[in-house]
Parts: sequence; C-alpha cells; structure tokens
Amino acid sequence: MAIQWFPGHMHATRKAIKERMKQGIDVVIELIDARLPGSSANPLLASLTDGKPSLKLLNKQDLADPARTQLWLDHYNALPGTRALPLDAGNKAPAKALVAACRELAPLRGGMSKPLRILICGIPNVGKSTLINTLVGKKSAKTGDEPGITKVEQRITLDQDAYLFDTPGMLWPRISIPESGYKLAASGAVGRNALDEEEVALELLDYLRLHYAPLLQARYRLEGDIGTLKIDELLEAIGRKRGAVLGGGRVNLQKAAEILMYEFRQGVLGRISLETPEEFKAWAAAAAIADAERERLAQEKKAQRKGRSSRDSWDAVEE
Repeated sequence: MAIQWFPGHMHATRKAIKERMKQGIDVVIELIDARLPGSSANPLLASLTDGKPSLKLLNKQDLADPARTQLWLDHYNALPGTRALPLDAGNKAPAKALVAACRELAPLRGGMSKPLRILICGIPNVGKSTLINTLVGKKSAKTGDEPGITKVEQRITLDQDAYLFDTPGMLWPRISIPESGYKLAASGAVGRNALDEEEVALELLDYLRLHYAPLLQARYRLEGDIGTLKIDELLEAIGRKRGAVLGGGRVNLQKAAEILMYEFRQGVLGRISLETPEEFKAWAAAAAIADAERERLAQEKKAQRKGRSSRDSWDAVEE
C-alpha cells in the first residue's frame, strides 16, 4: 500500500508560500528530520521558492545515527547555494547560528534599510513549532505529536535586522518514492488515518533488523539470529516480549506495531537513521523509472481510447 497524505490546508500552505515569496524572501530554511533527511525534504520547495539560497536544518539529530547525519551534512553542504546544520532539543539558543548561516547565504542583506527576510518551511511534525518557541523564548506556536497543528503564518524577530516568517507544515501532493512514504509514516509525519500501522511497522522492522539488529535485540531481549525470522514473526516476538498478548496466547500485532513505532519515534531504541544519501538516490532513481513507465502506459491507454472513439464515429457514419 502506497502512503499518501495531503490534507486540504496544505493547498493553502503552498499558496501562502508563493505569496510570501512575492513579498520578498532572501533565504529559505527547510527543517528536515535528521533520521530521514532525503524523504523529509520537500521536492516542491525549490520551485515554490524560486531557487532562493537554502539552509537545511537537520532537526532531531540527537535521535539520529551520528555517522549517517554527517553523511547528510556533507551531502547538502556540497550543493550550490545550500548550507546544512544539525539541530536537536539540546540547542537552547539556536537563533545566533541560524542568523549567521543565513547571512552567509545572503551577504548583501542586512541593516535596517535591507533587513534579512527568512522563510522557514518543513513537513508536518518535524519539530518546527518547537523550534519557533525556542527562538522567541515563549510558547507562541502550538506543538504536539500529531502532524498539521500549525495552520497560520507567523513573523518572528530573530535580530534587529532579521525576520523569520513561519508557515504551516506541508507534504507534497504525491509521494512518488514508496520507501519515503513508509519512512515518513514511521516518523509521524503522516496522519494516522492515511496509513496501516501494522504494515508501516513491518516495513520499519525490516529495515531495522538489516541495519540496527543489535539495538532491536537489546531493547526487546531477542535471542539468536533475528535475520532468520520472517518479518511478521519478528513483530510477533516483540509483541510477546512487551506483553501485547490476547486471549489464547495470540499476539496483538496492532499493539506490537504501535509499541515499535512509538519507541522508534521517541528514540527509545537508540540513535537510528532510516536512510543514507546513496540509498535515497537509488530509491529516487527507481521511482523516476516507475513514474516514466506509468506515464507511458497511461499515454498508450489514452491513444487506444482515442482510436476506439474514432472507429466508433466512422462506424456510425457508415451506418
């Protein structure tokens, strides 16, 4: 099952970003999840923001695999007009670093006559509201563990000549990379009504046992080679260890799935990242091929329908 989620208010967010760009923005900050930096970066943002300089903030880096975070920082910092910084809940005063990085990206802006105008964007539930609250030193933005809470634009003064404009979180209309859909769902970026939690948990577990088996074994006290188990058997074993057992000794797989995803999101399992730059590049390439094939088949069907319609018209004339 492909993961898709684009609530109506996200159309309004896209429109709001376009309108804000018309009014003048110098640098765009994109807040992304350090555990899935490629999947949580919005592919529409470059077109919406007219190619403005970009600062990528890898948030929740305290939950992510530090070695993989460095790979992503190197990847983004190698791109033209782009800088990348790690960020986590321990950053109590991030404004100075953010403003300094934005000034590097827009060196001709500054002073009261040419204030630095910064737009911050990010997918739902990536921690943007929490960051905003930290920047202003009070709870100006609503926060929560459900996506789509922020609904209105805000302006925040970062410095006497630097202003930050906030927008609600926005996913993109279609998640074309299947792996990204599952990882976004596992991270909490997708609303619960758009996913099958057991299916997402199985996809998450399949990745974790390949790349982070020792963490799974330590957390759930699993013995032996977990790679020999079928993925649903592994989820069942986790459910038994955590007491998610129904009458007759059956495991409540839905409960086991909820436990696994909650503990991943909270960092209980350990510091985990769900993709590397090379993995994401390969997934994106495969998705592009699949999209091209779907488009080819759609055009073939369209041509066939058009051909049938033309033949039917000629048959009607002959009769």
